[in-house]
Amino acid sequence: MNKPPRKKNPTFGIAIFIVVAILLVIATLFYNAIHEKREADRQDAQGSSVASQAAAAANAMKPASGAAQ
Repeated sequence: MNKPPRKKNPTFGIAIFIVVAILLVIATLFYNAIHEKREADRQDAQGSSVASQAAAAANAMKPASGAAQ
């Protein structure tokens, strides 16, 4: 006795597509957040190094406390 062929359920395929699309959106959000955080950290590091160089230059221009004015 032959069984009749099973009918495909189109809802399952659509559900898989929706899950994959949501996972791609979440992965994109995480990637962008990490990328922007690294870029901001890099800019902060450059800004702080420029500020420390300026502070060092200002300190170098000050006369020593015991020096004649």
